[in-house]
Amino acid sequence: MAKKKKKPIVAVVGRPNVGKSTLFNCLAGERISIVKDTPGITRDRIYADINWLDKSFTMIDTGGIEPDSKDIILSQMREQAEIAIFTADVIIFLVDVKQGLVDADAKVADMLRRSKKPVLLVVNKVDNFDKYMPDVYEFYNLGIGEPIPVSAANRLGLGDMLDKVMEFFPEDAFTEEEDERPKVAIVGKPNVGKSSIINKLVGENRVIVSDIAGTTRDAVDTEVTYDGKEYVLIDTAGVRRKNKIKEELEHFMIVRTVSAVERADVVVLVIDATEGVTDQDTKIAGIAHERGKAVIIAVNKWDAIEKDDKTTNRFTENIRDMLAFMPYAEIMFISAKTGQRLPKLFGLIDVVMENHAMRVATGVLNEIMMEAVAMQQPPSDKGKRLKLFYITQVSVKPPTFVIFVNDKELMHFSYTRYIENRIRDAFGFRGTPLHFIIRERKED
Repeated sequence: MAKKKKKPIVAVVGRPNVGKSTLFNCLAGERISIVKDTPGITRDRIYADINWLDKSFTMIDTGGIEPDSKDIILSQMREQAEIAIFTADVIIFLVDVKQGLVDADAKVADMLRRSKKPVLLVVNKVDNFDKYMPDVYEFYNLGIGEPIPVSAANRLGLGDMLDKVMEFFPEDAFTEEEDERPKVAIVGKPNVGKSSIINKLVGENRVIVSDIAGTTRDAVDTEVTYDGKEYVLIDTAGVRRKNKIKEELEHFMIVRTVSAVERADVVVLVIDATEGVTDQDTKIAGIAHERGKAVIIAVNKWDAIEKDDKTTNRFTENIRDMLAFMPYAEIMFISAKTGQRLPKLFGLIDVVMENHAMRVATGVLNEIMMEAVAMQQPPSDKGKRLKLFYITQVSVKPPTFVIFVNDKELMHFSYTRYIENRIRDAFGFRGTPLHFIIRERKED
């Protein structure tokens, strides 16, 4: 199995109107919606991949705060800080030079300082360094290190800030992971049975709640051996909070899911058979799809469903319909309660991991492509016809192919899908997305 690089996570915390979204959008550039035109996937700006120099990291926005009253702002900032402390390698604490130092900033700074995570104090809206530097120094009083002046709106100081962020990354960031064991993220919305599945696979009940009041612990890795082979299960279960607004829970869940999916080789999306596919399931599936991971959809609580001979087919059709953007995902029907089909999960994990890392020889790919072109003529526009010259596989995890053509504009999405289906007919690639890059080449 190929080693894979870790991608560090940077979280942004701050009061309303200090410019979190401006900073986020400025760094992320255009690539900010989770999935471009895929139906049914959220476009919430929750995370983005940022490239700086030759390094890349994932930036998460810990959630917007609706300014209602000071108490609510403070409690929601604490919540943001908690999300950041749980998931991030580095925390950017954003404050506003024009509003100055306020009480809520000091309280959140205390929390961040106690977390022992690296915190970068960034002072925004410094659009004139000479004029505002005396006000920037005031933020030394927070006791979390040197304040870094930036203006996200004017793109000032961002390079220095990113250099500092890089310095804070752990020693092993960007290094190859030595751990060769398959990493499996068990994801899904609250109460679908993620913990029960893990407990059943591991064969013991693990304690879930941590000692931070009102929250459960961060995603915990569990080692499990099946049939002599070791696996690491990454659990995102257990967002259990009293009287919490639904949107916040969902935000928390998505941030946790992003950080788990980022580290995984295979994603097991758990769906509740008694509810069917919900919007939240679609969002979570979108994260795995966007990240190019191998995916298994595990329909849990199958024991609770009244069945006839068509139930499985009906349910499968519903999943394919709701998650039309991932027709490659494998589906299995399980019950954590009775243990039904759970042992088969490991076999399926092995299969989809192998497909995720599969390489196909260039000669064979070109034979398949030429045959496909002969069977279905490429599209033409205004008298010009698309020509496909050559195809080659450039990487794995997910398998990624470059197709050289005479005119990119003519390579419609539907024809790319047609070529993809012919490749899948030949090699299966069950459980893994395939990525295609279309490049133009002048005709020889």
